[in-house]
Amino acid sequence: MEPDLLILDEPTASLDVSIQAQIISLLQELQASMGLTYIFISHDLGLVRYFCNRIVVMYLGSVVEEIRDTKSPTQHPYTTTLMASTFAPDIRRRKDLVALEGEIPSPFNLPTGCAFAGRCNRASERCRSERPTLAPAREGQFVACFDPVLA
Repeated sequence: MEPDLLILDEPTASLDVSIQAQIISLLQELQASMGLTYIFISHDLGLVRYFCNRIVVMYLGSVVEEIRDTKSPTQHPYTTTLMASTFAPDIRRRKDLVALEGEIPSPFNLPTGCAFAGRCNRASERCRSERPTLAPAREGQFVACFDPVLA
């Protein structure tokens, strides 16, 4: 069939690390030989940073950040929290995890403002009353946040 695009939904979830590596290697070979484009859906953010050349982060069905250089620091508080929660095998590189407070809103009854505002330590009144739109931030990044994390 020779597709141009493949959608991969958690293709390495629940697999042994060595099997994951084999799958990723095979995907990279197929991409190079067939010129494929992948939409790679995953909760494994370490793997996403390694395998993907662009990251789109969603929260409750809305894009909150787009990162076109996977080595760039994150800006949306949700993305920053997600990236900080990745497991680092090297104990010297591990960070203290910070649990998110607050309730996740119902996707069927989203709040008026930013859907993440109830769990965000940076949220202001504006965040609770107005929904931010995805807008250019630093070069190669877009963020839907009124008070992005600036590193």
